Amino acid sequence: MGPVDIRRLAAIDMYGSGGSPVRRWIIVLEFVLGATVGTGIGLLVALSADSLGWQIFGAFIAGACLNYVPLSIHALSLLRGGALSEELAGVDTNAELWKYTRLQFWIAVPLLFVLLAFVQLGRHQPGAGAVRS
Repeated sequence: MGPVDIRRLAAIDMYGSGGSPVRRWIIVLEFVLGATVGTGIGLLVALSADSLGWQIFGAFIAGACLNYVPLSIHALSLLRGGALSEELAGVDTNAELWKYTRLQFWIAVPLLFVLLAFVQLGRHQPGAGAVRS
């Protein structure tokens, strides 16, 4: 797996192939609902299940859905005036879309994007400059 820049994944997913403002809001909604509702459902199943199999399944779902938390945080920050355009300035969005479409399947690995977000935390702080891959 090549490195997954969580902020770039959020930006590319929000932009898509044409940069539609409607798409941006749909993706933000997807991320926020995945982080909140998906995690909640996973926890509910894990905590209320009688069998170990269902408890593991619920924990797996909750862990995978927690990956939407850093995506949500980045997506919400990219909605602010010009932030998405700035993040994608000079980027071949079609090539990045192809790359991140393949890499986004790693979201199914519980807590992977959460861990990557912590590792990448300093890269996107004000004054640090955006990292280009």
